[in-house]
Amino acid sequence: MNQTLTNYPNKLVDQFGRHINYVRLSVTDRCDFRCVYCMAEEMTFLPRKEILSLEEIEIIGRAFTELGVSKIRLTGGEPLIRKGVLGLTQKLGALRGLDELTLTTNGSQLPHMAAELKKAGIKRINISLDTLKADRFKSLTRTGDLHQVRKGIDAALAAGFERIKINAVLLKGRNEDEAVDLVNFCRDNGLDISFIEEMPLGVIDEHNRAVSYLSSDELKKTIEQVHPLIASDDKTGGPSKYYRMNDSDSKVGFISPHSHNFCGDCNRVRVTVEGKLLLCLGNEHSVDLRAILRQQPSDNASKIDAIKDAIVSSMAIKPESHHFDLNNEPQIVRFMNATGG
Repeated sequence: MNQTLTNYPNKLVDQFGRHINYVRLSVTDRCDFRCVYCMAEEMTFLPRKEILSLEEIEIIGRAFTELGVSKIRLTGGEPLIRKGVLGLTQKLGALRGLDELTLTTNGSQLPHMAAELKKAGIKRINISLDTLKADRFKSLTRTGDLHQVRKGIDAALAAGFERIKINAVLLKGRNEDEAVDLVNFCRDNGLDISFIEEMPLGVIDEHNRAVSYLSSDELKKTIEQVHPLIASDDKTGGPSKYYRMNDSDSKVGFISPHSHNFCGDCNRVRVTVEGKLLLCLGNEHSVDLRAILRQQPSDNASKIDAIKDAIVSSMAIKPESHHFDLNNEPQIVRFMNATGG
């Protein structure tokens, strides 16, 4: 075994002393929606041969858990449109040392998959929902059906996940007037919600990000006109800063990559569907895990050891922080669907 691994048994610590215990694994770059802030309307997706097989994703997940990672989130694109994802979920959910397997989805496939996902080991689920108005939903997603997503939320509630959280991106001039309505929807249905500042990933021409940008502070002030928010110490392993309300169990979170940089306590890395280990959402520091996997002998033990060695070594290049500039062309040209949400 490589000396790097013997020096860091079951521990991933970067050069800034941050412990990495959470990985987001992208299952696919494809999606049945074309959300305006996530991707272009006409997308070119990766050739099949360039994406990780489900077996390769499982090997990478196993390597991370053997290094002490306790939380895995499956993302995309839309992870639930990939054939075989339930089998992958079952295998990842059974990994020794994994405390929590979670999922981010647009909700379109949940009407017929929620119960099976719960059985397969998914504990918590995040569902993207930016509006409660059908015509606006169609405009923001380009191809989505709000009725289908609402059915998916109902199916997730019936399945009995530990927690269900709504993720909402609000844009000025598009849907910012629905902040309180979305909070009320979550209160009425026993859901949590996180409002996410738009990430400037990929070049889009549908809207001007600098003009549409809505800060977490602005949203918080709007919500507090109706629902006073009390700071909470609740953590789910991600970057949300949570608040509670005296008259509801629903939590309100804010993810603020622009206005309140959360890099200081970052505990996360991402693996794209093409096998790039991204050390930071807003930088290009990465390691090609796919190449390492496919250069190894066919036995899984050799592959896992090689991947573990690469992951440990990558801690030396995890950057201290990201920097997003809304007033210039994005430095990161990959779209969010290619990054893993």
